[in-house]
Amino acid sequence: MRLFVLKCQHMNLLEEANESQRRAITHGDGPALIVAGAGSGKTRVITTRVAWLIMDKGVNVDEILALTFTEKAAEEMEERVDKLLPYGYVDLWISTFHAFCDKLLKRHALDIGLPNNYKLLDETQAWLLVRKNLEKFNLDYYRPLGNPTKFIHALLKHFSRCKDEGICPEDYLNYAEKLTLDNDAAEFVKKLDLSEYSEAEQAELKKQEILRINEVANAYHVYQRLLLQNDSLDFADLINWTIKLFKQRPLILDKFRRQFKYILVDEFQDTNFVQYELIKLLAAPKNNFMVVGDDDQAIYKFRGASISNIMQFKEDFPGAAEIVLSDNYRSRQEILDAAYKFIAQNNPNRLEAKLGINKRLTSHKEGSALIEHIHKATNEDEARAVIDKIVELKNAQKAEWSDFAILVRANDSALLFAARLEQAGIPYQFMAMRGLYNKPAVVDVISYFKLLDNYHEATAIYRVLNMPVWKIAPSEIIKVIHYARKNTISVFDALKRAVAVPDIDQGVLPTLNKIVVQVEKGALLAKSKRPSELFLNFIYDSGYLEYLNKLNNAFGREAMAHWQQFFKKIQAFENSVADPRLAEFMELVAMEMEAGDSGKLPFDADVGPDMVRIMTVHGAKGLEFDYVFLSNLVDRKFPTDERKEAIEIPNALIREKLPEGDFHLEEERRLFYVAMTRARKGLFFTSADDYGGAREKKLSRFLTELGYKKPEAMTVSKSGFGVGAPVSLAEAVSEVTYALPTKFSFSQMQTYEQCPLKYKFANILKIPVFGSHYFSFGTSIHKALQKILEEDFTLRSAAQADMFGVSKETAHLTSARALEIYEACWNPEWYQDEKQKKEYYDKGKELVKNFWENFLASGPNVKYLEQDFNIKIGE
Repeated sequence: MRLFVLKCQHMNLLEEANESQRRAITHGDGPALIVAGAGSGKTRVITTRVAWLIMDKGVNVDEILALTFTEKAAEEMEERVDKLLPYGYVDLWISTFHAFCDKLLKRHALDIGLPNNYKLLDETQAWLLVRKNLEKFNLDYYRPLGNPTKFIHALLKHFSRCKDEGICPEDYLNYAEKLTLDNDAAEFVKKLDLSEYSEAEQAELKKQEILRINEVANAYHVYQRLLLQNDSLDFADLINWTIKLFKQRPLILDKFRRQFKYILVDEFQDTNFVQYELIKLLAAPKNNFMVVGDDDQAIYKFRGASISNIMQFKEDFPGAAEIVLSDNYRSRQEILDAAYKFIAQNNPNRLEAKLGINKRLTSHKEGSALIEHIHKATNEDEARAVIDKIVELKNAQKAEWSDFAILVRANDSALLFAARLEQAGIPYQFMAMRGLYNKPAVVDVISYFKLLDNYHEATAIYRVLNMPVWKIAPSEIIKVIHYARKNTISVFDALKRAVAVPDIDQGVLPTLNKIVVQVEKGALLAKSKRPSELFLNFIYDSGYLEYLNKLNNAFGREAMAHWQQFFKKIQAFENSVADPRLAEFMELVAMEMEAGDSGKLPFDADVGPDMVRIMTVHGAKGLEFDYVFLSNLVDRKFPTDERKEAIEIPNALIREKLPEGDFHLEEERRLFYVAMTRARKGLFFTSADDYGGAREKKLSRFLTELGYKKPEAMTVSKSGFGVGAPVSLAEAVSEVTYALPTKFSFSQMQTYEQCPLKYKFANILKIPVFGSHYFSFGTSIHKALQKILEEDFTLRSAAQADMFGVSKETAHLTSARALEIYEACWNPEWYQDEKQKKEYYDKGKELVKNFWENFLASGPNVKYLEQDFNIKIGE
């Protein structure tokens, strides 16, 4: 559906915008570069421009494409546009690059020989695919005998970087063949420093290097072939296959060029080579696209981002409009001045120097900022000083715990701060991106799952006995273990005989018996039930969920959040295999841990309880806090030493324009700048002499650039923690405030009416609840019919286009294919027994047959499927 919108006069979209923002919002046609400094309101500019194009220029909603890098940013953009538009709308294209390409490929995969039901593999799934097929790669150099899987991660990262550069396996194979035929190729020889070797040694080294490059090229080719054989793509494939679609099918490219009359790209400095190529391809020939970014915040080179895109944009489009957003609405002026003076050290390799623009930020916040350098003798003293300052500021400024953030360069540096905050009784959240399988509540569940497979695994039973829900004293556990060893039996068998354990507390016997019953019941269910059902049975029947809910503190909230992520992992596994069972799931977890994957931990710093946030600087990008502590500022910690990629792309294959100067140092400086500009009111740099090594640490060169030196005398915190008595953990987190949902569905409101606690579990804490066979059957039919119609729609569209020789006789979905889709969409969960499951399965099969015979075979003219829309009611 296209909405043709009359020019709206009743709402002034520009009344809150400053002059530079107004120029960006109302930019006409042609390319535009918006250089948006930190805190300058770039999201407002993008969303208001979308609304302005629709309401004031009469552009159709589906003729605007806005691209960004995270799902959260895309959702925030869509919500802001929703608030600006005073009517219902559909077909708004706001998404991440990968989601956009996935959407296009799902529609047109068949046009370039891809299955439209391809699987999208994450890093771990790709690792597992390579591991299972390792023999096909014929590795020698990259397969050490002691650890055959050691280099899988390095190879996969290399393949991903190649795809970021638009280098396909054929390009790599051709380069390797050229070297083999001519081992004196200029670029290759220049790269190798062979001056200290004899001619014979030089020849042998050249030979070995050529063999290595050929091995990598062949491995890349095998990997890509494996993906296609398994109907799979990785994330980097999405961009490249979309470019291939556009280049091989010009009519499809023309269709989308005509559709997207205006394109906006957020965080342009984070784009890689192929993403920029995609945008240029789609925007041509009119080039009505606007890129918004800041070269001083380009910090994702390790992910393949190319700062050269934003640096050379004006070279690619000399006539592009150029607008600088320099009004800052986040930080006080002293912070901005310090940050500007600091980042200027990257000149002349900055847009400010290159384009002759002024990027000095002007604050719109009143008051003076606190900027201090705190230096201590040891890292212990540094951590305590940070906590002292946090408590002091909280008391003096009436601040909330969530107003404070401790930023570190690497996750390892955060551990001491987390430990000392916990010791001080201050609620905190360590926002690591990984480590789910190491979280206490998840370790408890994994240990319980291990017991269901093997009652007698000692470490697992010990972990289960120590779960806080049981409240078993350590002394009683020791008695049981001692009894087991003395009688040469397993600890689980000792639990079954607990009444015979000498001196056992009689009051603990019912709890021990409950554990035995829980494990034996779970082991029996594991033979026929899915892991998700076993998980829910455990957290409900054990009382663990009730225990965490009653705590009503940060520990309980965090544990339930980790369970939620673990449950999503279980569901993803169940959706990927035909007959999911616990043994296979535990094997997957074990293999992921072998791959170095400790489980993803997505987080949102804007929601959740009132807690001090600890995170890496990379994780803090896009966030802001009243008070920021930038810690461990010593030599080799920040800036770090440069680490080369394990397998580098040959320079001859790289297509992006490589930056000049000390690129690693400049990227570290940009990262430091990002950290500084997260602060609103206070910025604290912290360092110490001793971090446990043999030598005293030097101050970070970045502190020196800011004008700081080591103090001649240092004080040590005498109280240990904070001003006055430390806050107890119970007092600090006795009440937890939760963020309310921003959207409600009919089923959510119905659940609240039936049981507020169930609503809390499902929608506030997001803890999974037991399902029903009615729901499983309904979702199976719904999903099957949707996919049947989608595939049929794709086939009929291809036939009608008559572009690629698709015959009209075969351009419709067959009855057999419809039943295959139903089989793939069937959800076998929550049925009482096999008999009931078969009855519903057969009933669904009959429904799909009838649907095909009575509706689909007649060739319905389907316009839209599951089309989302938004409508604004009231002000």
